[in-house]
Amino acid sequence: MAKRGKGDKRIEPGFDGPRKTSAPDIRLDASDRVLPPGAERRQKSETAKARPHGANRNPSPANGRQGQRGRQTTSRRRTKPARRFSLVRRLVYWGLVLGVWGGIGLACLFGYYAAQLPQMSSWNVPERPPNARIVSVDGELVANRGATGGEAMQLDEMSPYLPLAVIAIEDRRFKSHFGLDPLGLARAVVTNLVTGRLVQGGSTLTQQLAKNLFLEPERTLERKVQEAVLAVWLETKFSKDQILELYLNRVYFGAGAYGVDAASRRYFGKSARDLNLAEAATIAGLLKAPSRLSPARDPKAAEERAQVVLGAMRREGFITDREAAQAMSMQPGRAKRYWSGSQHYVADMIMQQLPALIGTPKKDVVVDTTVDLDLQRSAETVLRDMLDEEGGKRNVSQAALVALDGTGAIRALIGGREYSKSQFNRATDAKRQPGSAFKPIVYLAALEAGRSPDSVRQDAPVKIGNWTPENYDRKYRGPVTLSDGLSQSLNTIAAQLVMEVGPKTVVETAHRLGIRSELQRNASIALGTSEVSLLELVSAYAPFSNGGYGVTPFLIRRVTTVDGEVLYERQSPLDPQVVRPRELGMMNSMLTRVVNSGTGKAARIPGWQTAGKTGTTQNSRDALFVGYTANLVAGIWFGNDDGTPMNKVTGGSLPAQAWGRFMTAAHKGVPVADLPGAYVPETAALPLQRPAQGNQGTANGELAPVPIAENGGGPRPNGELGGQKPRPRGILDLLFGTRKNPG
Repeated sequence: MAKRGKGDKRIEPGFDGPRKTSAPDIRLDASDRVLPPGAERRQKSETAKARPHGANRNPSPANGRQGQRGRQTTSRRRTKPARRFSLVRRLVYWGLVLGVWGGIGLACLFGYYAAQLPQMSSWNVPERPPNARIVSVDGELVANRGATGGEAMQLDEMSPYLPLAVIAIEDRRFKSHFGLDPLGLARAVVTNLVTGRLVQGGSTLTQQLAKNLFLEPERTLERKVQEAVLAVWLETKFSKDQILELYLNRVYFGAGAYGVDAASRRYFGKSARDLNLAEAATIAGLLKAPSRLSPARDPKAAEERAQVVLGAMRREGFITDREAAQAMSMQPGRAKRYWSGSQHYVADMIMQQLPALIGTPKKDVVVDTTVDLDLQRSAETVLRDMLDEEGGKRNVSQAALVALDGTGAIRALIGGREYSKSQFNRATDAKRQPGSAFKPIVYLAALEAGRSPDSVRQDAPVKIGNWTPENYDRKYRGPVTLSDGLSQSLNTIAAQLVMEVGPKTVVETAHRLGIRSELQRNASIALGTSEVSLLELVSAYAPFSNGGYGVTPFLIRRVTTVDGEVLYERQSPLDPQVVRPRELGMMNSMLTRVVNSGTGKAARIPGWQTAGKTGTTQNSRDALFVGYTANLVAGIWFGNDDGTPMNKVTGGSLPAQAWGRFMTAAHKGVPVADLPGAYVPETAALPLQRPAQGNQGTANGELAPVPIAENGGGPRPNGELGGQKPRPRGILDLLFGTRKNPG
């Protein structure tokens, strides 16, 4: 046995208390154990086998320090999950704190802005601005006017596709939310943040309705808070169907159309009742951007948006895949660029006149008019075709038409070529020179002063002061009758007659017949140099058609509420007699010759006795024809808004031709009747007697002449024309001579 050293002295363990020693405390580890020979090598070998591949095979000799460091590292690793858990707890805690205080702040802000609203007890849905439904004499819709531009419709009256399309694209959770949609708002916020721009809104249909009904359109926090408060109130006050109905009748669809009916009529020319699926999707698609997505402005953008709406309807299960595919494949209807159609000139006139008749209506009203839409469409077609055919080569861009019956009721009125491009009404608001179309008034004044159609005047150069009127063809015919002078539209004869009776008398005669414009009291009035409107001029011809009675043109027959309450009804007045029978027969005889053999031959209507007068102003700036039958009086004007001369257009060309086309169509199926009054020319060898059943006229359309009393007939009824005495012969009678009868 080997000899032990001093330091190897063994100490046996005992149980008699702690050991007292001055030596430092010694810790033993595995390396301090006493092993038999060879055991150390076996242990190292086994340890190496157990060590993972790639581990350090040459550990540092400082085994004590390494072990201590390893234990410290393990301890730190064990504390990391605890630290993470502690951080999460802190975040949750502060998140809750901030959420609570944020909620309190939001509630205070919400309450503050909500308090700015009026008392809840005073909240009421404002009345919808009243609509005026304008209908023709046959009850056909002419136009809807008012702040909305359409009728208020119940939900079950609309196309069933419309409400579904709006819900699908605007608020798919409309049926389930309480006026606010937190999920929709969150989705919109996330989408807008991701895209970096405003692509979605979070407002529900109820919020949009609240904004439209109660609030101004500015985008402020205050308005959004108040919008939310009002939306919740609406949900508690009304059912979902009522809210949807209110929304669809109030929301703006662009182009001045408020509500689905106005939008349907505006873009597709039909009621909201009649929209198909594709059209309903187009209307619903407008809500995102009414102007930009308008089918009238950008059909492609409108169609693409409609496809999005159809896709949303399919996803929500409102329509089948087949229905969606069919709607997507449909060719969209061509939307009108603006309210188009000549009937809107009529609608404008009615809306101008309505306040004076019924004040400011509180309810929707129905306006019954005198307009015959068949005549209106016919007139529009005739003028448009004439302008399309002749406008370019004749340098004429505009036209207007007025047609009245014998009572003054306006049956058709065209204010211009295209309402969608120009809403200016040339039939009522344009004051233009009538030219020779004014001459019948001059001749009537002369007849009332004692002349007759057979009175003779000299067609020769005339000088009146510094004015020398010339005939259109610059030719002179010598002695002619007044009837010849009117049928050939001789300026020299009209000028002589004005000087004989006086310009003042001519002006008074014009005003008596219905012209309201101020007229110049000078000799040139003979040639129609004073400006009048086409409507005035046509109304002045009406007495020649109706037996001599003055008329006041009118459009409105009756106004009622939708409930049937009568707000206004026109009373048929006793129109004054403004032309005596004697002069009436003479005028109709002369004006019939204008059409049969004079400047107005293009205006003849087969089978009807027709009378009228052409009118052309200097340099062909204006051209007119005004004429009549026993059924209708009509006038047509052609010209340019800026007064540019036309290319060889006279009253006997385009206006007379268009007049003939329109009146021929207007008289189809109407029983033939002759003009009132009769006249026997003094040159007739034997007078023709009046037929027993009334004046049926001659074969060529002339009035059948019958004997009349030498004084021109009986006394004027009730003295309504005034007690004019026969005027003495003028100086021109003495110079140029007359027939035996002074006229």
